[in-house]
Amino acid sequence: MSTMRTLMALLGGCCAAMPAQAEAPAQHVVVRHIPAQQYRNPILHADYSDPDVIRVGEDYYLVASSFHFSPGLPVLHSKDLVHWKIAGHVLPRLDFHPSYDMGQPYTLTDSISKPVGPGLRYAGGVWAPAIRHRNGTFYVYWATPDEGIFMSTATSPAGPWSPPVTVLAGAGYEDPCPFWDDDGKAWLVHSKVGAGPIILHAMTPDGTRLLDAGKTIIEDKVNLPVLEGPKVTKRDGWYYIFAPIGGVGTGPQAVLRSRTIQGPYEHRTVLHPGNGLKGPHQGGYVETPNGEGWFIHFNSTGAFGRIAHLQPVTWQDGWPMMGHGGLPALEHAVPITAARSPDYRLQDSDEFSGTTLGLQWSWNHNPDPARWSLSQRPGFLRIEASRARYLVGARNTLTQILQGPAAEITTRIELGGLAEGQRAGLTLFGVKVPWIGVAREGGINYVTYANAGAETRGPRITGNAIVLRASVRDDQTVQFAWAVREGEAFTDLGPVTELAKFSWWKGSRPSVFTYIRSETDEARVERPLDQIGGNHLDVDWFRVRVLR
Repeated sequence: MSTMRTLMALLGGCCAAMPAQAEAPAQHVVVRHIPAQQYRNPILHADYSDPDVIRVGEDYYLVASSFHFSPGLPVLHSKDLVHWKIAGHVLPRLDFHPSYDMGQPYTLTDSISKPVGPGLRYAGGVWAPAIRHRNGTFYVYWATPDEGIFMSTATSPAGPWSPPVTVLAGAGYEDPCPFWDDDGKAWLVHSKVGAGPIILHAMTPDGTRLLDAGKTIIEDKVNLPVLEGPKVTKRDGWYYIFAPIGGVGTGPQAVLRSRTIQGPYEHRTVLHPGNGLKGPHQGGYVETPNGEGWFIHFNSTGAFGRIAHLQPVTWQDGWPMMGHGGLPALEHAVPITAARSPDYRLQDSDEFSGTTLGLQWSWNHNPDPARWSLSQRPGFLRIEASRARYLVGARNTLTQILQGPAAEITTRIELGGLAEGQRAGLTLFGVKVPWIGVAREGGINYVTYANAGAETRGPRITGNAIVLRASVRDDQTVQFAWAVREGEAFTDLGPVTELAKFSWWKGSRPSVFTYIRSETDEARVERPLDQIGGNHLDVDWFRVRVLR
């Protein structure tokens, strides 16, 4: 164990990044100036929206919405509720509809956020999942707004997970949560797209099939406006439904209770906006082995997405009391857990030296498997360009979640395989898709900045490689820069660029991309894997420094 890691462990693992040399593949850290055995919110300054959490033995597992990114539905693991790493994904790909493969027709461009068009599923995919564990089996339920409610099971949260089972087919459902009562009877609650009402179904004990058409158990648009995200638990003979109200940006967290699962329910607001958080709500409740209560919820932060906070929970007169006096806690004593995991952190940097992509990566929609490879040139990620009108319609854009409150993302790419009209580079993927990279025109490679579809040409690049950097600041802007080779000084290109505050329910995402700008969009190719010819980008490495 390194000296720095030992110091981190002694101080409860609270740390932040300090500057590192460009060639360092992993981020360096310095200890935060807060007392030992304290944590500071957010615990995840990253877009793990709509979180739900459970404890199994000494381990904690968290799932979150992933929308149109593939693989989908990440599962995170922690020992102490504060430090987390990615354990796996429930969905290897999104097989709910052909539009998750990207196709015609679509009306989206690089300069607008909507309308999307039927050929794409931006803002579709996995919404607000719930995770539960019963008799040695993990269960995850989720909805896709256009296709229905689904579930999958596994004996390990890292997978493999069973193929999705359709629990309720059709459009318009959201935020399902299963519940098994003391007598073994199974139930499912969910909301509807647009938020509310809360509907209850009886379900088969194996959780795969509903037994009735559903009953509305909670609907109060005056006192419980924009009611969604229900999570069910039982405590001391009371049935509790934790549910956010008031909308993503500014809503509080409500809790409802009843002596029977079918209601009627009374309610209280248990976590209010305050302490700099306008909308602290929607999440999951969990208890440590000694009975401490904790609530992990999101707070919407614009370009960084909806980041995760941890609130202490105490119980008074049968009601949970969250945070500090009902307001979000900015810092608090760490949970009393059986173990600590101060060395856990979200995976990010990648040297592409393995045979599989790291767990931090998800493609924008399902990838075209014939158009990318880690084995065709070992040590590099090779991506073949497809022809596309816009970057938002291009295949095989590889993304990961942006971490904050600030970050420096650097990548080295090689250009020998570029074809005429090809674009390749580094983007903060989201609305207006700002990027820096290389455009090949007239047989010449030019370093290029783009935003909202408008390109600004920089100098000619005569070498066969370039290093690109995106410096994301805590004011949610980015400055792009480039260097001829690793270790040399960077040159800014383009203005300081404001990132989109919300991008199809997600924050901005650091990504590598390539496509050939065309008047038409190219379909998927049918050929064996690892046989990419021309029109390709080789990504040497991708490095992230989180600046706290």
